[in-house]
Amino acid sequence: MMNSLNPSASHYQVPTFGLWYDFRNPEQWRKPLGSLYRESVDQVVWAESLGFGSAWLSEHHFAEDDYASSPLVVAAAIGARTKTMRIGTNIIVAGLHEPMRLAEDAAALSFLTDNRFELGLGLGYHEKEFAAFGRKVKQRPSLLEDAIAVIRHAWAGTGEAYEGKRFSVPALPVTPLPETAPRILIGAQSPVGIDRAARLADGVITLQNAHFTDYQQSIERHGKNVDDARIYASQWTVVADDPERTWAEVGEHALYQMNKYIEWGSFEGPDQPSSFDSPQHLLDAGAYKLMDASMAVDELVTMATEFPQIRDFHYWAQLPGESVDSGSARIQYIADKVIPEVTRKLGG
Repeated sequence: MMNSLNPSASHYQVPTFGLWYDFRNPEQWRKPLGSLYRESVDQVVWAESLGFGSAWLSEHHFAEDDYASSPLVVAAAIGARTKTMRIGTNIIVAGLHEPMRLAEDAAALSFLTDNRFELGLGLGYHEKEFAAFGRKVKQRPSLLEDAIAVIRHAWAGTGEAYEGKRFSVPALPVTPLPETAPRILIGAQSPVGIDRAARLADGVITLQNAHFTDYQQSIERHGKNVDDARIYASQWTVVADDPERTWAEVGEHALYQMNKYIEWGSFEGPDQPSSFDSPQHLLDAGAYKLMDASMAVDELVTMATEFPQIRDFHYWAQLPGESVDSGSARIQYIADKVIPEVTRKLGG
């Protein structure tokens, strides 16, 4: 049964609000990439002053739309210019990287940000990427699980050798060791992936709110403390004062985004969607939702109350090809109308 929403009856942890970036630059809306990167980092710094508490950076390679391929470099730039904001990856494709280097780079980010960095890892799915890096898509699960084992082994500082199925570590210390090991998160969208996150990671990055229950049940099944579980909830929602009008302006950008994910193989299994033919089709299928502040507050408070494991809600800062200024208008609206009210209702 859902807990009472009365903040006077209980005090709930208030999740942070975050922004999600991929720096896509599609041909039909192309702009100078240097400006896009710099303006986006400026936007993050500004958003921190408005009350946003996290920034999330995605990774893909060899994309014709310049999808960001170096999220850790951007994380360092953001970390150097922010003071309190947590910075995470949503996600790094673990199987494409040498995990000892990930351990070293994440440790450096931890030093630079005073332990504000969180390492989000995932399976990946784009066949072209795996082939280019000399990896096999069918080995994704073992690549991810081995990468996590190597990273944790490196941070343990024993200097002992480790031999895994896909990766190994020689009998050499990985230095410097982080003062506080960054949390390792797993991005997942299938029951098996959700269970893997409960089993191996310090938290899960969800792509659908329907996965909260699956994660909670997996945590319990693995004998872990539900109170210590952590959910980082990616939101596929446009929040605006007049969401229908805003959708008329940005819907084509969302359509491009979703169809590219489908083209690259993001969705798996018998229920994977075919490409969408219009922005309205996206809404009809529930791939995106439109909300004003009142609707968003009600939904977020309900979710945070029923699932106190939620530590963060994050939204796309701007959709592929959308201007930074356009995205900033929604950021300002969430800061003014959503964050304060969610905080008040949750007793923060």
